[in-house]
Amino acid sequence: MGMTKTGGRFGVVLATLLAVTLPPVTAARADLPRGTTVQPWPGADYDPAIPTLESVLGYGFGAEITTHADIRRYFEALAAAAPDRVRLIDYGRSWQGRDLFYAVISAPRNMARLDAVRQGMQRLADPRRTPQAEADTLIADLPAPVWLAYSVHGDEAGTSDGALLTAYHLLAARGDARVARMLDQTVVVINPNQNPDGRDRFIHSTRSARGLTADDDPLSAERDQPWPGGRFNHYAFDLNRDWFAQTQPETRAQTREILSWFPVVLADVHEMTTDQTYFFPPAAAPTNPFITPTQNANRELIGRNNARWFDEKGLDYFTREVFDLFYPGYGDGWPTYHGAVAMTYEQGSSRGLNARRRTGEVLTFADTVWSQVVASLSAVEVVAENRAKFLRDFHQYRATAVEEGRKADNRFLIIPDQADRAGAASLAGLLARQGIEIGRATAGFTACGKSHGEGTYVIDSAQPAKRLIRVLMDPQIALEEEFVAEQERRRARGLPDEIYDVTAWSLPHLYNVAVETCGREFKAQTRPVEPDAGPEGVVANPGAKLGFVVPWGDTAAIRFLTAALRAGLSVKSADEPFTHAGVRHPGGTLILERADNPADLADTVAALAKATGARVVGVDDSWVTDGPSFGSGKVVPMRAPRVAMAWDRPTGPTAAGAARWVVERQFGQPVTVIRTDRLAGADLSAFDVLILPQDFGPGYMARIGEGGARALKDWVRRGGVLIGLGTATRFLAHPKTDLLSIRREELAPMPKEGDGEKGKGNAGGGGASGGGKPEEGAATVPGTVIASPEQAKAAIQPDKRPPDAVAGVLARASTDPEHWMGAGVAETLHVLIQGEDIYTPVKLDEGVNVARFKGPDALLAGGYLWEENRRQLAYKPFAVVEPEGRGYVVGFTADPTLRGFMNGLNVLLANAVFRGAAHAEPMLRPQPAPAPVGR
Repeated sequence: MGMTKTGGRFGVVLATLLAVTLPPVTAARADLPRGTTVQPWPGADYDPAIPTLESVLGYGFGAEITTHADIRRYFEALAAAAPDRVRLIDYGRSWQGRDLFYAVISAPRNMARLDAVRQGMQRLADPRRTPQAEADTLIADLPAPVWLAYSVHGDEAGTSDGALLTAYHLLAARGDARVARMLDQTVVVINPNQNPDGRDRFIHSTRSARGLTADDDPLSAERDQPWPGGRFNHYAFDLNRDWFAQTQPETRAQTREILSWFPVVLADVHEMTTDQTYFFPPAAAPTNPFITPTQNANRELIGRNNARWFDEKGLDYFTREVFDLFYPGYGDGWPTYHGAVAMTYEQGSSRGLNARRRTGEVLTFADTVWSQVVASLSAVEVVAENRAKFLRDFHQYRATAVEEGRKADNRFLIIPDQADRAGAASLAGLLARQGIEIGRATAGFTACGKSHGEGTYVIDSAQPAKRLIRVLMDPQIALEEEFVAEQERRRARGLPDEIYDVTAWSLPHLYNVAVETCGREFKAQTRPVEPDAGPEGVVANPGAKLGFVVPWGDTAAIRFLTAALRAGLSVKSADEPFTHAGVRHPGGTLILERADNPADLADTVAALAKATGARVVGVDDSWVTDGPSFGSGKVVPMRAPRVAMAWDRPTGPTAAGAARWVVERQFGQPVTVIRTDRLAGADLSAFDVLILPQDFGPGYMARIGEGGARALKDWVRRGGVLIGLGTATRFLAHPKTDLLSIRREELAPMPKEGDGEKGKGNAGGGGASGGGKPEEGAATVPGTVIASPEQAKAAIQPDKRPPDAVAGVLARASTDPEHWMGAGVAETLHVLIQGEDIYTPVKLDEGVNVARFKGPDALLAGGYLWEENRRQLAYKPFAVVEPEGRGYVVGFTADPTLRGFMNGLNVLLANAVFRGAAHAEPMLRPQPAPAPVGR
């Protein structure tokens, strides 16, 4: 099963010439060019009873990029040919309705007891309920599940076709002595396509660009994908960042199935840039501290076997240089904390049928398929040869997790009753969906001397998922000291850091939910929280005479608002807190009065509360003892806004997708996405709100330009609300647009020792004596004397530069509750900071800093932040709002929708959208002329 040899570059040219000259140009051809085919594994002796890809789809392995429907078609053919060794299992649907499925392949005796194998792994996964003697029996008897997952990124196309050939080889290869043992000792689960929507989008783009021959040029449209590209799912989420956030249906469905199998090994199979070779473990630093030495050793065991096979087949590879094991949102992260040996495979991608590397070598699609098969079979082989060890190590991982949890000083985690009840309930449901045992109190209790009421959530970390609990819930996961020291050394040399992804992700911070800990056992009556459990909608006093109020401050209230407006109800909202019947209601609280609504208001409100999880309070009168009355000017009518969003370049696909997903799927508000190139000349008068997601590259200025910026400013002046997220604020704050008065900062000088504050030096501190800057047009510069290494370092720094980019940390911000955009928002927020952007605060006469970062000592909530950034970011704005004519411009200096997992920022964003539209005073929209009356 090697590659067809074509004599290198000459062979490719020859094949191209043949393709051009045969058949004659007069012949009608309805097909597109195809690539080379993977040749059989030497000595495999394939069983002719097992269908080949060509017999089913009309082309050989690696000759074409297979669509999702045809992937399913081929696996169905395999299952029909070998029903005693293959079973297909459907496990969900993508956003666009494509089926999610996997194939289970094993020996007939294992397939006959497949349900018992699953049940056995469930028993082995819980040492609390399985005596050691029973565990030993299971270890001696069970085949070990191995999970092979392909194409989580849809444009990493060779992975799924590698899955097809891997399955064929396991079923048909009579001459590969390893196969019989693999099937006897393991159950191989092949998920051939984790992201069918993205894959088919990629295939459409690359096939649409094909011509007479498969083009290997790096500039070819065959591999220059239209925005957003095939990497992402329908909502442009990177599914390989979503494993613990679980915002997307593809992720939720797969993790549910993984928890039913508990595989001992999981390989997440990827592709990378064309010029790279192949990566497999060991992984790069840093390693998450909750990964055990045994897991790392087993990962290296597989890596060494991969190396043996790659050496034998003449395939290049590398290890350890990139792809770390720190962030738990990867396919090689999340499964690890359930006891699997999870790992990433990465093959250089052809991104089409052929790709020319910088060396001139042509990488074919078939090349990429071949490498994935070699690596996939190697992983299964290692588990087959070490079946009992992998099962025992899995069981031991789970057992030691229970013991660690039992001895921990913070053994119990308590999520108390709090203002954001929807956030607390959503967090509990998310944890339950990930296999974490969490209970909800059915009565009050006392823990560590503190009383808690009914509805409080309790987690006992003395459970097999203890390490996952700690990884997701701890406020800080420490990077290795040696790794941190190396990154600081690299920064000092002007080299890029090696931090691959965010360094903070604590779920309580992301949800902005309070969590307490207790180290002593206590008695509490609880019932298990079900996966996907959310807040329970309640209506107190449903027969109230005047109407209803909905306390503002959580996502359930946001969903209630959008549902009520879409249902045509009349809703008002208080800018400030008020007290009614002895109950204090937060700013932003919604008011629905019977007099302004249909007669069946109570029934509608009850239905909406149930659907959204909102808490509703019936009121018999409007008498307020503190704060604005219901008829006050500080109580504004809410209207159903028309919301538009910039779409396509220069928006970052994941940023635009997450922003749209949050507004549509979490808020329930429809969004009209408008391609950015049209914004400059589009008539936006039909819209109340325009959201600019985070951008990349040249950004909005290059796409929209100064003329487009003037048009947007005119639209805002007529009553529009313009909202910039993250780097989109650069466009709003640019001097040429001046949509916001704030400005992006350069790196600030650090205080020197003796200046009243001890700190490190940086590019802004120190310098050589003398001048150094030439007069304009001069051929020479004034001389300098460099008297020390410190001055030498300062002399080579640029005069101006931005702060060093931050990979991702969680920072605390304080909010202004007196502004309408801060109504109902928590006093302290947690914001995930990435990049280099720090902005000046808005002046009092220009607008309001609705949320600003805390001081330097209280700023960092989690992750590793450069010292210079920590000091410079302190007290700078996170969210600003400035009036412009009849409308408003809102800037978020960090993206509040990043990855769709920062639920704790939802209320602030919703205020910008809905309360911003309510406070704007749009001019009357021109009405269309009446249709002429006549014949």
